[in-house]
Amino acid sequence: MIKIDIKKPLFTSDGVIDLTINKEIKQGEFITLFGKSGSGKTTLLRILAGLETPQSGKIIVNNETWFDSSKKINLIPQKRNIGFVFQDYTLFPNMSVKQNLQFALKNKKEIHRVSEILEIMEIENLSNTKPQSLSGGQKQRVALARTLMTNPKILLLDEPLSALDSTMRLKLQEELSFIHKKFDITSILVSHDISEVFRVFEISLGKIIKDGNPSEVFSNQNISGKFKMVAEILDIRKSDILYIVEVLANNEIIKVTAVENEIKELKIGDKLLLSSK
Repeated sequence: MIKIDIKKPLFTSDGVIDLTINKEIKQGEFITLFGKSGSGKTTLLRILAGLETPQSGKIIVNNETWFDSSKKINLIPQKRNIGFVFQDYTLFPNMSVKQNLQFALKNKKEIHRVSEILEIMEIENLSNTKPQSLSGGQKQRVALARTLMTNPKILLLDEPLSALDSTMRLKLQEELSFIHKKFDITSILVSHDISEVFRVFEISLGKIIKDGNPSEVFSNQNISGKFKMVAEILDIRKSDILYIVEVLANNEIIKVTAVENEIKELKIGDKLLLSSK
């Protein structure tokens, strides 16, 4: 159980706002942080990792106090048992894939974990390859594998898939879900690619304004239909008098038609609700 009750001023394009978070996250949950740039998503991850310090409040993880401003407690990152996967991979360019994983080992007597993680992530064939020879998807898989070497209890992911194409994002989303379940890791993901299984915190101006599954957070509940699903726009193109909108929903790519008036406010990356009667 993670208990977060913190406050920290943020300097944004909208001026100074307070990041104010008061939430509980259960062991093994997968949380997606959603919101505009500057709303405080990445700052929240960095606070949990111990890379930034709140102005006030508490963070308690499994009954262990990580931060308490009143008691002047602030555990250093190395004592928080957190894995952090960044968007830019942060791999050591002079080391092979295997060496990158070995470097991350806390206990060198557990060298067998290197082979285990390479196999689980299906990157054994890349063991002796340097990062500059890897594709974006391979680099991200290696970055995740290296993070798992520390056996973290909490996995923080700061838009790790945003630079990848839709096909690779979908594949790695499935792998993230698999890793999350296999290792029973509490995972917190900053992303604009939201799976139905994730609980979503929507953050605006430093505050969580919505908390629920994607349908609850993004759906207009007044829309009726035989089915409703949250989808992400992948492409919009004109075809004669209609527009073809390609969306990703429930791990499937779907094409729907729309008229100009329906798509004029839409852009690639937007979330929408698909429904049909």
